[in-house]
Amino acid sequence: MTKLLLSIHVIAAIIAIGPVAVAASRFPAATRRLLADGAERDVAELRTLHRICKAYAVVGIVVPAFGLATAQSLGVLGDPWLIISITLTAVAAAVLVLLVLPGQERVLTTTPDTKTPGRLAMHAGLFNLLWATVTILMITRPGSTTGA
Repeated sequence: MTKLLLSIHVIAAIIAIGPVAVAASRFPAATRRLLADGAERDVAELRTLHRICKAYAVVGIVVPAFGLATAQSLGVLGDPWLIISITLTAVAAAVLVLLVLPGQERVLTTTPDTKTPGRLAMHAGLFNLLWATVTILMITRPGSTTGA
């Protein structure tokens, strides 16, 4: 059962978090293009990227859900590396919900200023950095008995 839970957790992370990371990272560049030429195709791209971020953010809830189930079946719920990973995952979710998605919505509903792409890039970068850190913790698992 643990292998099934872990498999679902890893596959969900790849399928759900990957598209958000890419779409959120592409959004600032598309915003810069919109500011430069204001073409309708730029607006369409921004809407698509935002839709990807919103949809996969919802699907991404599966990742921590199966992660917790996996941790419980492995008996590592109290391990410091896991507690740190859970905390960083919560912070990444907060960055997405409180900074990335609202910032994207503002671009779609108002005229962005020249500082907006930089803020969007910073928020997307923070989100991606948090997930990269969680991934590293999941792979290295400090104190692991696997010898890895």
